[in-house]
Amino acid sequence: MARKPRGERHIGLVNGFAAYVMWGLVPLFWPLLKPAGALEILAHRMVWSLAFVAVALLVVRRWAWAGELLRRPRRLALVAVGAAVITVNWGVYIWSVNSGHVVEASLGYFINPLVTIAIGVLLLKERLRAVQWTAVGIGLAAVVVLTVGYGHPPWISLALAFSFALYGLVKKKVNLGGVESLAAETAIQFLPALGYLLWLGGRDDLTFTSEGAGHAALLAATGVVTALPLVCFGAAAIRVPLSTLGLLQYLAPVFQFALGIVYFHEEMPAERWAGFALVWLALCLLTYDAFRAARGSGRRVIVARSATASSPTVDA
Repeated sequence: MARKPRGERHIGLVNGFAAYVMWGLVPLFWPLLKPAGALEILAHRMVWSLAFVAVALLVVRRWAWAGELLRRPRRLALVAVGAAVITVNWGVYIWSVNSGHVVEASLGYFINPLVTIAIGVLLLKERLRAVQWTAVGIGLAAVVVLTVGYGHPPWISLALAFSFALYGLVKKKVNLGGVESLAAETAIQFLPALGYLLWLGGRDDLTFTSEGAGHAALLAATGVVTALPLVCFGAAAIRVPLSTLGLLQYLAPVFQFALGIVYFHEEMPAERWAGFALVWLALCLLTYDAFRAARGSGRRVIVARSATASSPTVDA
């Protein structure tokens, strides 16, 4: 792969940093939407996200993918599965933040890489290196420690980690761009979400119409909050190496974890610190292994190129 110009890499790094920082700071946003409940916020997020990405696609005139998607039922079914899984992820996350479980939610995104590896083994029959097995084992030990600490399994963390890992698997299979994928998924979510909001309105329980213009504007802003980090991530993904994005992804749960302790003042007894420490140790091992594997593959590429350059050419 050709090396990107320095200016392009800088733009990509800035966009990647912006995306993960926005995702990391989003726990500050959801409480602003009270007294709306988690389900109403989720429904607004679906409706306004579709509106935002539809306008974006109209501006850039990228609609060819939609016709192709509609002509491929299997791919469309995968998009529907992705929409269902991310609905669970979004709903659990909004509820957890507004219910005072920001730290536990951050744990979900810390253990997500470990869950992704486990899914690769179970569903894709991938083979793990020794360091990866060690990291997964430490991750399981962390869940046990946290189960003791919480008095029950960390269901919020596990739900977020597994739903997001499955979502990543589905997106890999669908192979659509970030904005296009969000447009397709929210198009599937739109009618159920709109129906739920209309049902709330019929019961006079819709806060969008009863809490003033400021509250309505914040609910509408859920579309921007959802789509803007994704746009930045897309800009980063085509400009910086995946290894760099892999490191940047830890920014989001780090910010969430810090907010949970410093801003939301959630409790962190010793057993929870121990569980988090085990998770961080597992992630350090994964990062070390990823860099070692990337460096090894880079050396093999250099050797192969050297061998090709030094081999004699034969004229036809």
